[in-house]
Parts: sequence; structure tokens; C-alpha cells
Amino acid sequence: MHSFYIDSPIDGAAMLPPEEARHALKVLRLRPGDAVCAMDGAGRRWRGKIGGIDGGSVRVNLLEQLPDNEAPVRLTVYEGLPKADKLDFIAQKLTELGAAALAPVRMARCVAKLDARDGEKRRERLEKIAREAAKQCGRGMPLRVAAPMDWRKALEAMAAHDLLLIPWEAAEGTRLKDIFTLNPDARDIGIVVGPEGGITADEIDDMAAAGGRCVTLGPRILRTETAAVVSAALVMQLWGDV
Repeated sequence: MHSFYIDSPIDGAAMLPPEEARHALKVLRLRPGDAVCAMDGAGRRWRGKIGGIDGGSVRVNLLEQLPDNEAPVRLTVYEGLPKADKLDFIAQKLTELGAAALAPVRMARCVAKLDARDGEKRRERLEKIAREAAKQCGRGMPLRVAAPMDWRKALEAMAAHDLLLIPWEAAEGTRLKDIFTLNPDARDIGIVVGPEGGITADEIDDMAAAGGRCVTLGPRILRTETAAVVSAALVMQLWGDV
């Protein structure tokens, strides 16, 4: 069943936004009576069907509201700005796993550099990727993507979480399941993943002062995009619904 974002529902029906309507008609060639999943982008989902087509406009009849499928834990991933299109992959997979937010961070060893204008373009691109990923996986609420932030601003955000986790190649002994044993009721969790060059000792000290806990992901060093996805999957397996 194909998924679509809808405008605000009125009396059990809603219109597809123009871009969604074009996709439904021109690409998927849907017709009245075809079953669809309708999403409002704020977490609500409905089982519906195409109710009417008028030129390029598409009305969806909302038949039944579907259960909420958001994770019981709010997970934010702080990702040191990586090179090339790695953030695209990370945004897509975090959406599928149920993470709440992705925050790109300018860290000391980041190779990628973005000014404010380029950063906003990247954020818009990542939001679009997250919305498409949410449709594909049937998630009612897409990943929220922040504009790239500097280190000090990121630290302020990190300190606000119930639990701040730092996968780090130099960490020894402490694993995520060890942290879970001590903090099973955490419901707002942040994960900090370093860029290709890794996290500096000074950054580790800053995060420790903000309450961060270093954890190991095993004896092998993971690429930044792998570490982001693996960390999120493990957190969702322990605290969430995976």
C-alpha cells in the first residue's frame, strides 16, 4: 500500500499536496478506490482510499486511523559532519529505525565544511530524504533534521538529554547494555558520533562535563556512517521497540 502525506483532514477526508498528487497520478497511476496510507507528518496515520480525482487534485477518504508507531524513546543523533553523501544514508536509516532527530555538528576533525547557506540547503535535502524514508517504512512522523551547528551550541543541546552516549574507539569495557542496566527508564537519549577523523580528547572532556558516557561498540573501528546506524539500532533494541 502506497503512503502519502496529506493536508489537514476535514470531515474524514483530505487532499494530497500538489507534489504528492502528481506522484500518485503520473508515476503510480492510482485511480479512485485504490487503497493508500495517509500521513499528516505529525505522527497520525490512516488507512484510506482514493476518493476522487479532479484534474490534478486528489482527495483521499480516511477510513480508519492506524496505531501510532513512534518509538517509546526519543533518540537524537549528533553526527560530526562527514564527507560526501554519508549524511543522506544516515538520515534515511535513522528514519527507518525510529530516531527522532539528526543534528550535524562541526567538530574539530571534520573534513567537510559548510557555511550557513550551504548548511541550510543540506538540511532541506536531508529533510526531504527523511520524509521519503518515512513514507517507505510507513512511519507517521519523519526524522527532524537540524541545521549544522557549532560545537558549543551542540554541547548545550547534548546536556539536556536524560542520557548522553558517546561511541568512541578508545572506550574500553563499558557497553551499551551496561548503561541500559543502570538507566532502563531513560526516555530522551542523545548519541554523539564522531566524523571520519574521530573525536578529540578535548571533545570527550567537554561531553563528560555535560554528563556524557563513553561506550565501546566492539574491538573493530567502525566508519562514521556505520557507527551512527549501529548505535541507533542498539539503543532502539535496548530502550525502544526494535
